[in-house]
Amino acid sequence: MELNDSTIKKLRWLIIFTVIAVVAGINYRSLFALIVRIVGILTPFLLGGVMAFVLNVPMRAIERILPVKKESQFRRPFSLVLTFVFVIGILLVVTFVVMPQLFDTVLSLQYSLPVFFNDVKQGAEKLFAQYPEISDYINNIQIDWKSYLENIVQFLTVGAGTVLSSTLAAALNFISGVTTFVIGVVFAVYILLQKENLSRQIKKFMKAFLPDHVSNRILEILTLTSRTFSNFLTGQCVEAVILGSMFFLTLSILRLPYALLIGVLIAFTALIPMFGALIGCAIGAFLMLMVKPFDAALFLIIFFVLQQIEGNLIYPHVVGNSVGLPAIWVLVAVTIGGSAMGIVGMLIFIPLCSVLYAILRETVNKRIWAKERVKRKKTVKQ
Repeated sequence: MELNDSTIKKLRWLIIFTVIAVVAGINYRSLFALIVRIVGILTPFLLGGVMAFVLNVPMRAIERILPVKKESQFRRPFSLVLTFVFVIGILLVVTFVVMPQLFDTVLSLQYSLPVFFNDVKQGAEKLFAQYPEISDYINNIQIDWKSYLENIVQFLTVGAGTVLSSTLAAALNFISGVTTFVIGVVFAVYILLQKENLSRQIKKFMKAFLPDHVSNRILEILTLTSRTFSNFLTGQCVEAVILGSMFFLTLSILRLPYALLIGVLIAFTALIPMFGALIGCAIGAFLMLMVKPFDAALFLIIFFVLQQIEGNLIYPHVVGNSVGLPAIWVLVAVTIGGSAMGIVGMLIFIPLCSVLYAILRETVNKRIWAKERVKRKKTVKQ
């Protein structure tokens, strides 16, 4: 191998990379602790970046319809204020719509719960009278109450000493969370007000330190990622509204209780891809069970029917089309993301897989086109 300047430069970088990889492999525990510490320090800014990305979706739409000249210096602040008003307004409307229903539900539960438990008691007495062997089996169960009481007293004695420290730690965590959230909001405001300047600075930085073809490719991928995540967020919200409306209309037509409360609850939990509505199903079934068990059984049937329609028809097409990902890969992305990272993985993996799918599709098409061009050249030569 000829040792010219280019080869020496490549060997130098290879040696540096090998040394760094070996040192990182030997001290991986310290490296992981350092990464965790850095992420903890950057958490307010990461949160602000996420908030800015989410708020930028309605903010762009508001800017397009805002009857203010693009050159006006008040256009961006005014659209940002309208965005916050829009988001907070939605939360307040939902709160004021749901809270009365929630209070009525809690008040009704204080009457329906005793009735429910009384019915359960009567049913158990009839069951024991019909099958006396069950009662005999329960009576023969030996329970060491003295040991249980000693364990409870020991737990309370040990736990009482840590109540103060646990309360103090919880208060500090709450203050830290509020501080992180406030810093994140302020940082998000700065990003949204100066997003063009930030974009221009990042492009200049990449152009200065990276080759042109590398920086152009990175910008293409970042643009694709931003567009895909924005479309996914919009599609997820549309899908949640559709599902919540379906439940509200169906329960209202069938005159089942808590139609509005369950519809809003399922709409919010449906923001968790594919499986989030199950949380709303559990709460709705419990509420109806306290009032009338038959209504709870009917609600479960309605839920699984609407869930099948939503999961197999609406969700893959609404969200899948919004991110450019076929329906089958949406299901795969949700399954893998949920298994790997839980709810956060479900939210991230669909747009992430869409970006990888688009990049892979482009690469495959380019390679096929290159092979066909080589074949055509060989055919011409022959």
